Amino acid sequence: MSLEVDLIIDRRRLKRRLLLWRVVALIAVVTAALVLVIPGKMPGGGDYVARVSVEGVMMSDRKAVKALTEVLGDDRAKALVLSINSPGGAVAVGETLHTLISRVAAKKPVVAVMGGTAASAGFMIAMPAQRIFARESTLTGSIGVLMQTGEMSGLLKMLGISDETLVSGPLKNQPSLSRPMSPQGREVLQGLVDDLYDQFVAMVAKGRSMEPARVRELADGRAYTGRQALKLGLIDAIGGEKEARAWLAAEKGVSEALNIREIKAASLQGRLFADDAEGILTYFVKTLLSQSVSLDGGWALWQPPRVSN
Repeated sequence: MSLEVDLIIDRRRLKRRLLLWRVVALIAVVTAALVLVIPGKMPGGGDYVARVSVEGVMMSDRKAVKALTEVLGDDRAKALVLSINSPGGAVAVGETLHTLISRVAAKKPVVAVMGGTAASAGFMIAMPAQRIFARESTLTGSIGVLMQTGEMSGLLKMLGISDETLVSGPLKNQPSLSRPMSPQGREVLQGLVDDLYDQFVAMVAKGRSMEPARVRELADGRAYTGRQALKLGLIDAIGGEKEARAWLAAEKGVSEALNIREIKAASLQGRLFADDAEGILTYFVKTLLSQSVSLDGGWALWQPPRVSN
């Protein structure tokens, strides 16, 4: 009988030890997670230079906004390095990020470092930076706006398919995949594009301290190399993150000894396949199946010309 009692006591002791180690392990995991998620706000985190990367087609601003908001609210982030490698994207996304980066720039130094491509909305979001760096071969600029749709009435007629659409006004179904655009519809949509273009020009004029008329001379939609952009005053210097850190130290007193910390924004893979409702694949499906483009369908997106074989 005493043997069974001893076994029960030993088992209870073992359970208590296991419970203790499980609690310790759980605390360690939670602490590690907090360090990874909010490293700048953990005790002893220290001052640092933040890096926010914007890559790929800018379809959604949610993750980038979250990253920039963290930098804005963290006093330990002494400067922001905005790393851009994007051909652009939705005008509304570019506008949102431009506004938020302007707020960061009002509180702390911001430098933009352009990668292989920083065009259209990718160029737009660099405008609030106090200094813009690019490589000589960077493709940038492409200041302009586009709105695209398709029209398949000829194909539908060949297939014997007719379209019957009831609308509340003559412009409600402009543009439409199933019927040609009306002159009035084309005029109204061109007005939307022109207004978005004017907003883009104003951002560049303010960010680069240029006259709007001069910006318009450069803003015919073409892309420039980094070397060309430097001569035109669209960027400030040739270089990368190393040169950006040196400038921050020399001009803004932000020590090069400070660690640089990546504040995660959206990745291209995430925009393609993750939970973004406005992911790239979702957008193209919507475009193919929808009767019209959406009202936020203005794009500041560099589209390289097709080369025919």
